[in-house]
Amino acid sequence: METVILVLMLVVIFMTWLKLTFLKMWQIIVVAVICSLFIGFLWPYAIQQSRNEISEWLGNQRLMLDTSVLLTIEVFWQMAYCMLSGKLLYGETVSRRTIWIYRILRFFPGLLIFPVLFYLQIQVMYQISGVDFAIVSWSLALIVFVAVIGGSYLLKWFLPQKSLRLEVLFLSSSLVLILGIVTTVNGTTSFKGTEPIEWNALLAFCVFAFFCAVIGYFKFQIRKSKWN
Repeated sequence: METVILVLMLVVIFMTWLKLTFLKMWQIIVVAVICSLFIGFLWPYAIQQSRNEISEWLGNQRLMLDTSVLLTIEVFWQMAYCMLSGKLLYGETVSRRTIWIYRILRFFPGLLIFPVLFYLQIQVMYQISGVDFAIVSWSLALIVFVAVIGGSYLLKWFLPQKSLRLEVLFLSSSLVLILGIVTTVNGTTSFKGTEPIEWNALLAFCVFAFFCAVIGYFKFQIRKSKWN
């Protein structure tokens, strides 16, 4: 369970870096400053937490369900940005209200990064003993400041095409959603014995999916010919 949550945190960090690649330099700096101040000023609360308490939080089914609500909202927020940005990228005509929604979605880096930073701060404090907690926290804040800016620019250098970054962001959001479902279930789902396969229903679904794919393919070809 803890391994799944650790992977989820790593994907959240990657998704945050990826979302920052669509912002300007001063906007990235603002996000980096907010993350650094979050760590720097939150150390009095971080030292009050214990590892056993964190394990209890991760094993609390009701708390994980509440957290999954926030996770789902943010994931759909990022997916909506990807779809609207794709429309604007390929020159589709959109309304003024859609453009305003796109701008709001663009300047929202996400909230899931803050629980990840808080967890990271607690782990660092437990690993480094004999040093003032304030010094450790502000040193970590400086590292996070550099990492936020450096990570976003490295990703932008590694993935220069905006369309490719949008696709990766969409896939990362989908992965976060799947991992969130896994952590929410937490082994409480029970499986029933298998039943006979409804071959007629399966065949009808395959035919329907095939026709949808054909319609989508020809629609894409028509749009592509218009763009050219």
